[in-house]
Amino acid sequence: MNQTRVFLIFAWLMVATLLWMEWGKEKALPAEAAQTSTATATSAAANGSVPGAPSAPAAPGAVPSAPSMAAAASPATAGAASSPTATVTTDVLNVVLDGGELRQADLLKYPSTADRDSAPVRVFAQDPANYFVAQSGWVQSGSANGQNAPTHQAGFVPEGGKTDYTLADGASSVDVPFVWTGANGVTIRRTYTFSRGDYVVKVRDEVINAGSAPWQGFVYRQLSRVPRALVKKGPMSAEQYSFQGAAWYSSTDKYEKRKYEDFVDDGPMQKEVTGGWIGMLQHHFFSAWIPGANDKSTFSLATTQGTGGTQYVVREVGPGVNVAPGATASTEARLWVGPKLVKAIEAQNVPNLDRAVDFSSFSIMATIAGWLFWVLEKIYGLVGNWGWAIVGLVLLIKLAMYPLSAAQYKSMAKMRKFQPRMAQLKERYGDDKQKLQMAMMELYKKEKINPVGGCLPILLQMPVFLALYWMLSESVELRHAPWIGWITDLTARDPYFVLPLINVAVMWFTQKLNPTVGMDPMQAKMMQFMPLVFGVMFAFFPAGLVLYWVTNGALGLLQQWWMVKRYSEEPAKA
Repeated sequence: MNQTRVFLIFAWLMVATLLWMEWGKEKALPAEAAQTSTATATSAAANGSVPGAPSAPAAPGAVPSAPSMAAAASPATAGAASSPTATVTTDVLNVVLDGGELRQADLLKYPSTADRDSAPVRVFAQDPANYFVAQSGWVQSGSANGQNAPTHQAGFVPEGGKTDYTLADGASSVDVPFVWTGANGVTIRRTYTFSRGDYVVKVRDEVINAGSAPWQGFVYRQLSRVPRALVKKGPMSAEQYSFQGAAWYSSTDKYEKRKYEDFVDDGPMQKEVTGGWIGMLQHHFFSAWIPGANDKSTFSLATTQGTGGTQYVVREVGPGVNVAPGATASTEARLWVGPKLVKAIEAQNVPNLDRAVDFSSFSIMATIAGWLFWVLEKIYGLVGNWGWAIVGLVLLIKLAMYPLSAAQYKSMAKMRKFQPRMAQLKERYGDDKQKLQMAMMELYKKEKINPVGGCLPILLQMPVFLALYWMLSESVELRHAPWIGWITDLTARDPYFVLPLINVAVMWFTQKLNPTVGMDPMQAKMMQFMPLVFGVMFAFFPAGLVLYWVTNGALGLLQQWWMVKRYSEEPAKA
């Protein structure tokens, strides 16, 4: 296998990968009618139960089979019409919520676009086209329809009537309390805690039984949304290829996820879990409910029809509490609503929550991408610029691969030195390819030339390149991050195509240093067009990825030029 053939194989693999990605993006969603006809079956399977306790009714208002759905137009309108709301502002979040639902959440440090006056990213929203909420309520075991408890639709009211909260200067957190009081003497006090610089909302429910009879109930928590309409920004828009759907973790089956279009087709999901988490993922941002590590609950998926289209629900029901008269019980959970910040997510100490940063569907690629990001983040800590951090990453990779690449370029330089002798052999044996091959192998053996020396370094670049693509596309840390001058967003394409043009020049000069004796004429023509093909393809790649490739190619060109100068200063005599 010679250098040219390896290069062509590498190019073919890249094109095949891009075609596969495009095919995956263009797969049509299941027909709306098919979803509607199977929604009832999916919802029925989604009604979870808590192990060792009486069966819990369905979470009210979440799915078509729930008791209150007959009177509610949709989960969005039902919640909005019945409960007073409070507004909470911290240094990173602006949230509108009632006792059972976070209806709106703006990320104050993340503008929607790179424009200076851009509004902040809105994760939770009420408008039908972008409907996305986090909901939580209770169902009482044994009562008619489980309704003698507060639901996410109604029941909780702001404690003390306060509806406006702001994190005070110097304060580390702010508590937002709600309360529900039942006719049976049971009170449930819910407290949302927002902390400075934190995208985690702590939710604590305290059940106080002042009645004369035991009270048993189950808390449920769920995320419900209409899939976002993705805006295509060129054929390589990273958002088009990022995962959009539900994800969850259990100690038995580990990390799992399901795209929205597969909610129905892949069948119902219902599993009893201790701890774990459930979430909804999108490009750069996500939300997740994280119950207590020892809490027993049931995870499930469901779909229902709302004003904005099909709504997708991921839910956990449980844990259950049994509160004797005069006693109290409590349960806590965390709600993440924010960007996919690797360090902040890891700080939660929740198993596999970092998989929400969806570097790849393939575990090996996700692992490589995770390593690359770890190194990239360390370099960024030193240089303070993500673009220069990418350049530094290339330097480290080149150093790590130096023994392999040095052998590669040394072999190529020797082959270039002996081009006259190879041409002579070709003339001598003409069309007798078998004898020509034997003579070439004898020459390689005599002069200690390794004709496959260039294979391994190039093939090793393929997984690194793809892992880097996913890492640069998914890392919110690089979102809208500038490099120099015209590159104001490393996750978007180069607006003036400067880097792709530089890449064309680097590849063209690299070609001129490669030996071409014995190359098939068709292969030679293909090689002439490769710089242009790669230039067009890279024109739509994230600028950070092209910066990596250009830096890698430029360093390789310098290294190859030095090897050629060192080992082939004078052509070998025939």
